[in-house]
Amino acid sequence: MNLKAGKLPIELLKNSLEIARVYDKRVLLGPKVGEDAALLDFGDRLLVIASDPVTFTTDNAAWYMAHVNANDLYVTGAKPMWLMATVLLPVGTSKNQIESAFIQLHNACEEIGVSLIGGHTEITEGVSKIIFSGTIIGEVEKEKVILSSGASEGDSIVLTRGIAIEGTAILAKEAEQQILANGVDKETIVRARNLLVKPGISVKEDVEIAMSGYNVNSMHDPTEGGISSALLELATAANVGFQVDQKLIPVLPECREISDALSIDPMGLISSGSLIITLPEDDARRLVLKYQNLGIYACVIGKILPVSHGCKMTTSNGFLKNIVQFERDELARYFSNNH
Repeated sequence: MNLKAGKLPIELLKNSLEIARVYDKRVLLGPKVGEDAALLDFGDRLLVIASDPVTFTTDNAAWYMAHVNANDLYVTGAKPMWLMATVLLPVGTSKNQIESAFIQLHNACEEIGVSLIGGHTEITEGVSKIIFSGTIIGEVEKEKVILSSGASEGDSIVLTRGIAIEGTAILAKEAEQQILANGVDKETIVRARNLLVKPGISVKEDVEIAMSGYNVNSMHDPTEGGISSALLELATAANVGFQVDQKLIPVLPECREISDALSIDPMGLISSGSLIITLPEDDARRLVLKYQNLGIYACVIGKILPVSHGCKMTTSNGFLKNIVQFERDELARYFSNNH
């Protein structure tokens, strides 16, 4: 089995993690498919720890890295506190590039409110572009922690903002000439790039709203592999099934236009910036209304069902099918085929 760029297939990762052993009883949650953070028992609170690299883009890679790591903590209800960064630099990297990258990193830490407490830097022949990877640590009260495995049968599935904020912005930056050549106007590309700023890729605000008086059972941010992979990861973690309606999944206009131009499926495109929440139907209805009153688009896209139902999607033409499990993120597929 020759793997391509992107996340490990869910089943391969699941099988690989089966040999992992936890030797410290303070580890309440170790490695598990669908859970993006570990939990450590520290008395009156939990330490929450997550790691993520940024490999799709070199532009603003340090800023991306800090924010995608913070998102992994936000969805557990935790507050990010400390960040460690690993920076791998290709031979020939300039002093100005390094200084610029660290300015981005410090700016992101300031935005999030985390302290950079260490890490590792290295110039290596093993990479062809700057790679930033981070480990972020935060805290949450024990009774307030939220896990993907908390998704429960009967929950409504709420999606905020729409797809695919991050993937669309990266494509607008990295594939601009091809997008223009395929008939997309410059104004659309500029708007797509600006998605990084508004609405942005942080889910902090959406999480805080969801945690402000609603019976949230699980949260998950759709990153690499898009909304399709995120739903499958959540279902795997909770041992449940689901059914979603493709017509209800909001695709941003810029995403739709650029995806069509590049023959990309938005369902499998990296989607940091939106948030999946599962919670009881009445709470979901109230939460969607709250988001809308605050000017944030959100909607119910489906329902959590017994695992025996499987992971289904009603397509835009009305057929009920197994949701597509993307072999790799559509961004990775596009770049590997066009570079």
